[in-house]
Amino acid sequence: MNVEYINPFIEASQTVLTQMGLNACLGKVFLKKSPYKSDSIIVIVGLTGQIRGQVALVMKLSSALHIVSCMMGGMHINKLDELGKSAIAELANMIMGNTATLFYNKGIAIEITPPSMLVGENMEVTTGKMKTVCIPLQLGEEYSITIDVSMEEK
Repeated sequence: MNVEYINPFIEASQTVLTQMGLNACLGKVFLKKSPYKSDSIIVIVGLTGQIRGQVALVMKLSSALHIVSCMMGGMHINKLDELGKSAIAELANMIMGNTATLFYNKGIAIEITPPSMLVGENMEVTTGKMKTVCIPLQLGEEYSITIDVSMEEK
């Protein structure tokens, strides 16, 4: 996997989260081996075009509730209802839309699929033969989100 392909994901996610009032501090980027265990909420967006694969936004329920609260203008949210799930899916759309634009500006055409959300416990993710780069983002002291990028060039 071309390491230069990771920067647009980092830049887009930090930009979108900052626009929502969240300070997204980048942790140490690392490779994950498939299959891997996952937190309780995963939003998966597919990639097609010159780059093929998938991106998973992964977070704990507490982080999702915090993000939704910020997206709702600071209103306290204590349950991830349909509106909250829709907000988290929209977060994925915003990050991936910005990522696609950054790739386009580099001359790389990609398209994204609509997001799919998984909510559960003890989930395991398998990405086949694709390598997965994990981009951890710390949102304050208590909350975090990871962007797991699994892709291959055509």
